[in-house]
Amino acid sequence: MNDFIKLVIAHRLNIYKFILFLCAIVLLLIIFPKEGKFKYEYQKGRPWLHSDLIAAFDFAVLKPQDEIDSEKQRILSQVKPFFTYQEEIVDEKYDNLLLKFDTDWNIKYPDTAMYMEYRRVSLEKCEALFNDLKEKGIIELIPETVNIKENGQIMLVKGNVASEKNLSDIYTIQSAHDFINDEIKNDNSIDTAIVLSCLENVLFRNIVFDEAKTKTAQDEALKNISLTRGMVQGGERIISKGELVTAEKFMILESIRQEYEEKIGSQTSYFMLLTGLFILITISIVVLFFFLMYFRSAIFRSNKKIALILLLIIMMVYITSLVIKYNVDYLYLVPICIIPIIIRAFFDTRPALYVHIITIIIIGFLVPNSFEFVFSQLIAGIIAIISVVRLQRRAQFFFSSLMIFLTYSAVYTGLGLMQEGSITGLDWKLYLLFAGSAVLTLFSYPLIYLFEKLFGLITDVTLIELSNTNSKLLRELSEKAPGTFQHSMQVANLAEEVLYEIGGNTLLARTGALYHDIGKMEAPAYFTENQQSGKNPHDKLSPDESAKVIVNHIKRGVQIARKHNLPVQIIDFIRTHQGNRRVEYFYKMKLKETSEDKIDEKLYTYPGPIPKSRETAVVMMADSVEAASKSLKEIDENSIHELVERIIESQIEAKQFIHANITFREITRAKETLKKKLLNVYHQRIEYPK
Repeated sequence: MNDFIKLVIAHRLNIYKFILFLCAIVLLLIIFPKEGKFKYEYQKGRPWLHSDLIAAFDFAVLKPQDEIDSEKQRILSQVKPFFTYQEEIVDEKYDNLLLKFDTDWNIKYPDTAMYMEYRRVSLEKCEALFNDLKEKGIIELIPETVNIKENGQIMLVKGNVASEKNLSDIYTIQSAHDFINDEIKNDNSIDTAIVLSCLENVLFRNIVFDEAKTKTAQDEALKNISLTRGMVQGGERIISKGELVTAEKFMILESIRQEYEEKIGSQTSYFMLLTGLFILITISIVVLFFFLMYFRSAIFRSNKKIALILLLIIMMVYITSLVIKYNVDYLYLVPICIIPIIIRAFFDTRPALYVHIITIIIIGFLVPNSFEFVFSQLIAGIIAIISVVRLQRRAQFFFSSLMIFLTYSAVYTGLGLMQEGSITGLDWKLYLLFAGSAVLTLFSYPLIYLFEKLFGLITDVTLIELSNTNSKLLRELSEKAPGTFQHSMQVANLAEEVLYEIGGNTLLARTGALYHDIGKMEAPAYFTENQQSGKNPHDKLSPDESAKVIVNHIKRGVQIARKHNLPVQIIDFIRTHQGNRRVEYFYKMKLKETSEDKIDEKLYTYPGPIPKSRETAVVMMADSVEAASKSLKEIDENSIHELVERIIESQIEAKQFIHANITFREITRAKETLKKKLLNVYHQRIEYPK
């Protein structure tokens, strides 16, 4: 049992990898819809590349969507809109009419008795006109009535009875006003001013649009639309090999595909369906596993990096499955190209392309017309990777978004012209979806920042921001320890040049080198590069105390870095740039005072760890060589050569590079580069005449 536990502990990282990949397969299996797939691929306007297709069962032929839409519009145009006659409005307005008439008449004719007959005739005229308006009704003007022809009809609901009524037999507010004016303009037996004022004050819309009843009538009418036309009998030849897939044949193929997938979903064993999906998904994920293991071992060794890649694949498959479930028409709105952009931001172009291919292959099992989908996404993904091949500015995300939109549009236009043979067959709504997908791709920037924090990774964009010498922490270093700042700049230049020659992340090494000595800010005067006055504080300290100050700059540097939220990758340069070597100068001073066996070597030894990457190893070399070169009395090719060889050989003997992925050949090239750069730095200038 103990042996088994030890074995598990020894291989725990590989067990975690296995669990990660297994979880990814299971989650993808859960996400996938459990339905059968038509086994033939076809495109409109292209030859049928498979053997002759014979119908295995009877099925109805679907109508094209544009024909169904046209038929819906025709039927909806024939449905008469419903309006409700509102009696209560009329009664309320009638009371208001009588009240206003009495008020206006009493104001204009205080002596009512003298005008009794005149008043009676005016009131009767007023009531008669009101009743006429009431009988015919005044309709509410809305788009449904504006679009009806003048001799068109509506359905008028009065009480519980609905009846057809010509629109011309109903007043509008304007026609009611004209009617009133025509009726009273030449009538001298009434007070036209009062009658007109009273009627205009109470003009009412008592025929109101009933949206609910109209919608119900439209839904009932649409139920009668047939989505199919004609039948194909079982045993009938549908299409022959090499025959062109015309628009008519395409609809027949679409019909049998839908019918086939419905039948296989209901007839095939659910277990067998799951088994098929499991095999396909597993193959895709296992291929990714082997790619990372053989071609990107640095990624494969990190479970965090593997988790990020698998999370992105699962996330995109899940989003796509949701869109297909709710409305497949919005498929091309899904920003698939976020995947290669994010992967490229953290890694290099090859994993970005490979992960993108695996993702679109898996999604290809989900989507209709999978060839077109995979082709367009593949081309767009390649263009997206090319556009961010050197991701160093935020503006590149906008450029990438534009290139993705143009690529989608160009690919769709080409496929559409090939299939339809005419520009009129292109669906212009798809271009809006392409634009939407390109805009959504911009979310890759905040997602990159989020994943940096979640997975402890770092991108070139972040490194460029950190390497800005005007950043708060580097400005503080230049003010408190100007000599250390200049030393760090020189180390950054040397390390960048070496990694350019031997290969590696030059930007990471440069940024790490700029911050590697920030711990010296706490006591800058104790480091020779900052001693301008010629006074050395170490003269007043014992070797033990001096060594403690020197060694402590590693610990203080880590604390400062964490306080300013520097990434762990940058903190590694601070921790490792001295490795676990001794502070030789003060150690030898201590030897003059006492014997070696009485010295506590821990006081004179840096805490480490030793470098674990090529970049941190190169910064250690550059740091030691640059610092030591300042002490050379004579600077020439021989002195530089001896200095570089002696320092780096001593680091090799101290086993400082045994955990770093750097070879002896690369160390030799690093030495030559350092020698050449130092000679360039210290080259002699001619004296200019005064």
